Amino acid sequence: MTETTILANATLVLPDTVLRGAIAFADGVIAGIDEGDAVPTGAIDCAGDLVMPGLIELHTDNLERHIQPRPGVDWPHTPAMIAHDAELAGVGITTVFDALRVGSLVSRERGAREYARKMADEIMAARKAGVLRVNHLIHLRAEVCSETLTAELAKFGPEDSVGIVSLMDHTPGQRQFADLAQLRRYMRGKYGLTEEEFQAHVEVQTALGNRVRDAHERAAVDAAQALGATLASHDDTTADHVARSARHGAALAEFPTTAQAARACRDHAIAVMMGAPNLIRGGSHSGNVAARDLAEEGLLNVLSSDYVPSSLLSGALILGDLWGDLARGVATVTSAPARATGLTDRGTLTIGTRADVVRVHRFGNSGAVRGTWVAGQRVA
Repeated sequence: MTETTILANATLVLPDTVLRGAIAFADGVIAGIDEGDAVPTGAIDCAGDLVMPGLIELHTDNLERHIQPRPGVDWPHTPAMIAHDAELAGVGITTVFDALRVGSLVSRERGAREYARKMADEIMAARKAGVLRVNHLIHLRAEVCSETLTAELAKFGPEDSVGIVSLMDHTPGQRQFADLAQLRRYMRGKYGLTEEEFQAHVEVQTALGNRVRDAHERAAVDAAQALGATLASHDDTTADHVARSARHGAALAEFPTTAQAARACRDHAIAVMMGAPNLIRGGSHSGNVAARDLAEEGLLNVLSSDYVPSSLLSGALILGDLWGDLARGVATVTSAPARATGLTDRGTLTIGTRADVVRVHRFGNSGAVRGTWVAGQRVA
């Protein structure tokens, strides 16, 4: 007989409301939702804890942190992936798009090296072996200012579960690095460059970006279409940037740096994603627009944990308080990212959807995850 799991006496976060009730799931899908505080025999008494859809993470650098826990340390990838995966399950993330850079600088001694194809193979192998707890998909971060983007993109096909291709342009003077003083602080702090080395970097990268921008953007757009992936822009700063993204067919804007760009995204029906760390810290660590300001203006659609996985849940709770609508806050980390990436089988607590479910005990602006289920199976 099929085993049915029932979470009862819970505060259910439904698509448009929050109510006390019970949720049942079997065969990997949600089978029933009932209102009230009754606890049937065999059910788990949640004692009022929040029960919400599993969180969906579209852009995370967390895997990189596990692979390189210290500068110059390349940790074995399989245990790094398993640790990354366990961390996500423990904070309620049930679907993740692991972000991998494509586009390298092979001619530079300090240039970024190709790794995405090999890393994707390792993720897919771990997924096939059943050693991962949550659902892992691929997010290809297409670096426009690079030497190998087109060749690296060509190594991916529909079998690779690529769900997002994002256009990144880190050319000096562009987008996030429009302010060269900010770029100087970043480069000299991270790589210890002298002023002469920094100036040489700016000169070489500016020339490269200007030379390859149009061709590399087209290659990334074509790859997204061929892979059936959502196209995302990255660090849009001006209305012109957003208009260019819209012409390419972008459906998602990752971390627009100004309110002007976010407003332009709204006008072009492009979903705006901001970092939960920005929201929690009260501002951007790099001087960009504050996520809270966009939320207050109704311009924030999706949250990403970016570099702190636990921030996704906290950010949703903070937005729920800010808007006076917990269901709306939770939607930024569940149904909104699902909708932005075409995942129609998850992201809401509704009958027939995939049983990706999280039980959360709220503690101030934070939430302690007391249970995570992926397709009905408890993983944390």
